[in-house]
Amino acid sequence: MTRIHVDPARMLSDLDHLRTIGGQGTGVARRAFSDPDIAARKWLADQMQAAGLEVIVDPCGNLFGLPPGDGPCLLVGSHSDTQPLGGWLDGIWGVACGLELARAAQANGGPPFAVVSFQDEEGRFGRLTGSSVWTGQLSLAEADACLDEDALDDPITFATARERAKDIGPLGSVSPDRFTAYIEPHIEQGPVLDSAGEALGVVGAIVGVRQWSFRFEGEANHAGTTPMQLRRDALQGFASYSVALNEVFAPMVSERTVWTLGRIVVEPNANSIVPGAASFTVQIRDAEVSRLDAMAAAAHTLARQVASERGLILQATRGSPVEPVPMDPRLQHALEVAAETVAPGRWRSMPSGALHDASNVARVLPTAMLFAPSIGGISHNPNEDTRREDLCVALEALADAAGRLANTR
Repeated sequence: MTRIHVDPARMLSDLDHLRTIGGQGTGVARRAFSDPDIAARKWLADQMQAAGLEVIVDPCGNLFGLPPGDGPCLLVGSHSDTQPLGGWLDGIWGVACGLELARAAQANGGPPFAVVSFQDEEGRFGRLTGSSVWTGQLSLAEADACLDEDALDDPITFATARERAKDIGPLGSVSPDRFTAYIEPHIEQGPVLDSAGEALGVVGAIVGVRQWSFRFEGEANHAGTTPMQLRRDALQGFASYSVALNEVFAPMVSERTVWTLGRIVVEPNANSIVPGAASFTVQIRDAEVSRLDAMAAAAHTLARQVASERGLILQATRGSPVEPVPMDPRLQHALEVAAETVAPGRWRSMPSGALHDASNVARVLPTAMLFAPSIGGISHNPNEDTRREDLCVALEALADAAGRLANTR
């Protein structure tokens, strides 16, 4: 095994500087291709170059730092863009880990590691845009047509926004064939590790998603003159559905299955009118395809049942499925051994309930993820935080695993 002597204090210093780029209070606003995003990527490019890495920015704005030569190497990273106002660690901590790992290895004569910051992970123009194009899940032409979701009045396209890629560093292309594997360190963004007092999570799979958009249509009518037994109240239909759904799902789920009723719209939404329509979504996340499909079918069956019982018309649209993505067993094992070495008895194997660039990269490279705990499970929020000692422990575990995996396929 190769020992890589990373400097956790240097990684923390990088993070402290990066949180000032787009910083707003305790949070960070660094949307893809915004001025703060470009500034952060330029700063990262400068640090990569100073570490002896070759900087390449692809047409999507994905930023790579490559070691000298053209031999195969491990790729480590995440993303540096944020939610409209997000936290200081979501994404960027993984990039800082990759930078420190590559920098430490370069300073000590190898082995070679590369670092990446994928662009638009947070979805200003779509879902995981930069890694979707890089891995061939989305063509550049398809991405170029995507509109900026932050500016509904006068949106720009991804094609227009990505013209700023040239402001980051030298343009070029990087093939996945250059790399042996990909590891993405990330904060958990959930409460499991923090509530258990554990230091590390080794991800077994990134969950899949099933989603329905439902609309109950009844009849809007006068709230004072329409008898209760004669009403076709769409909101009451939704209320009945929301309670019954939990009962239907109860025998089907695991402890890590989650489901959410969201984007609820009531029409006409007035004090003195019986609600004539209620639209809502049902989203289900789990790591097992069979469970996802069974729950999605049950959600639809229940919607039909409620509509029939209450005299409502049902409109149902099924969203595009997102399949679970298992992580590579060999990489998982290396991370598990490293976790037990660095934090004995204070780690667990777990799924990722959030989507990440790793879910795309896993389609073209062996891929794994390492989690650090999120205090209170808070993320996508300016109050997002992780104890500095936990960030350092996770970096040490990453370095241990990377040393075990160096120059292997």
